[in-house]
Amino acid sequence: MKRLAFAVALSVVGGSVALAADLPPPAPMPRAPATYVPIVAPPYNWSGFYIGGNLGAGWNGNGTISDTFGSTFSTTTNTQFLGGGQVGVNYEFYGGVVVGAEAMFDWLPNTQNTINATNLAAGTAAATINNRWLTTATGKLGYAWDRVLLYGKGGGAWVGANSPGIMVNGAPAAFTSTSTNNFGWTAGIGVEWAFAGNWSARAEYDFVGLQNQSFTVAGAPAPGSFAGDVISINNRNIQMVTAGLNYKFGGWW
Repeated sequence: MKRLAFAVALSVVGGSVALAADLPPPAPMPRAPATYVPIVAPPYNWSGFYIGGNLGAGWNGNGTISDTFGSTFSTTTNTQFLGGGQVGVNYEFYGGVVVGAEAMFDWLPNTQNTINATNLAAGTAAATINNRWLTTATGKLGYAWDRVLLYGKGGGAWVGANSPGIMVNGAPAAFTSTSTNNFGWTAGIGVEWAFAGNWSARAEYDFVGLQNQSFTVAGAPAPGSFAGDVISINNRNIQMVTAGLNYKFGGWW
């Protein structure tokens, strides 16, 4: 009986092993679906040094003109082309506040500002003052919305000009004092857009307030001429609108 039971058990085990060998492998356990996390680029950072160029238009505000003879004045000035470059640095704080500094230089070609004077006793005179270049050194304060920066700027300005000339009753005359360089202040506002990599484009308006000037016409006072007349120009200013392109050095995000 023992031998019979052992034989039966052995045959059962052997059959089970053979049956298991014939069965297909178990199906793999199902996997959870893959989760894809989108990569979001961090906000653009305006920190860094930059250099660029600008083109635009400028016009003169001759302010208030008067003289010792009580003449009547009129001015002729046209909007003129200007162009130049700028170099500066920005630093962006956490939260989007941007501070910086910039120096800008522009040529003012073909600028001609004529001051016409009419006096019943002295006749007519025409004085011409030609601005040739403009340099500004400013601090900047702005706020950035990622790649868009809105900013204001303010500081000092220097204007270079040719020696002024004057015609009196159609004949050349001269001044006993002239000024070819002028110092003043400037303030402006602009918007800049970082459109590709380290490149950005901007549009800007600037106001330049200049020192008062006075010129004395050469010669001793005499009837029928402007000799000895002192011409004063107050509240002078230059205004300009420019479009610029900048390249920022260093990495960008």
